[in-house]
Amino acid sequence: MPPSDDVVLRVENLTRHFPVKGRIPFLSGGVVKAVDGVSFDLRRGETLGVVGESGCGKSTLARMLVGLEQPTSGAVRFGSAVVHRARGRELRALRRRIQIVLQDPYTSLNPRRTIREILLQPFEIHPDVLDRRRRIERIKELLDLVGLDPSLHLNRYPHQFSGGQRQRIGIARALALNPDVIVCDEPVSALDVSVQAQVVNLLERLQEELGVAYVFIAHDLSVVRHISDRVAVMYLGKLVETGPEIDLYESPRHPYTRALLSAVPVPDPAGRRQRQRILLAGDPPSPVDPPSGCRFRTRCWQATDTCATAEPPLAAGQHPVACHYPLAA
Repeated sequence: MPPSDDVVLRVENLTRHFPVKGRIPFLSGGVVKAVDGVSFDLRRGETLGVVGESGCGKSTLARMLVGLEQPTSGAVRFGSAVVHRARGRELRALRRRIQIVLQDPYTSLNPRRTIREILLQPFEIHPDVLDRRRRIERIKELLDLVGLDPSLHLNRYPHQFSGGQRQRIGIARALALNPDVIVCDEPVSALDVSVQAQVVNLLERLQEELGVAYVFIAHDLSVVRHISDRVAVMYLGKLVETGPEIDLYESPRHPYTRALLSAVPVPDPAGRRQRQRILLAGDPPSPVDPPSGCRFRTRCWQATDTCATAEPPLAAGQHPVACHYPLAA
């Protein structure tokens, strides 16, 4: 791993709780613990994959990383700056360094603006980045960088593009200000499989050329394995296991991680018959009233009384796991 001084983004005990308002007596007045004590470091030029079930807090985490959502507690540090505390010029400078690629390529682009106008907007918001005479040349470079022909596509509207092409435009917009970090919030989930491969390969190529770091959020575990250097597994607002991609996929130590990986489709029929499929009992608990102790204990096949009374910490190390009885590597 790179040395610690190469950390570009540091997340410290980040939480986000949403108050519950309504007429249901046993829910009203509570809080939804969407993200509850998440910590990790992102190093320059690496990709951290984040996986987990729907509703585990991945997208809320992504929005806090770029400052679109204010945390309840904790901090997101970019260098010496704290993202959610930045104001004025400091916030404007941070916006340039941390960008996001949104999940839906159909609603993330303004339908009333041409691609020229969409890609010029970052430079209009940050006029000191680039001289006005260089901007058209720069957006042509961005389109060429993501594999689109400027002479054909510059004056078209978003509805004239396919989903994969729209996502390429979204990536070009994220790259416009030369950021250090791009948060990819499920950037390929709305695309066809063949287009997914093109976008993932594009992201890898751009990382090699530009040295940008990614936080890559996705449901598809095979895509995450392909692109990630490290992987973090979330369950009900918490990280339960993190580690290098090969260690986590080949030797998962948390029961939830092993169950999650056992659900990945195997194209080889012989390998599919040999693999043990782990079926978890019940549904994920409500984030309004999570279980005491270990949050996975209500679905875990090896839970004990200790799991109900003490919350397992995510210990430090190369491959930390938040479990009282981690599985053998």
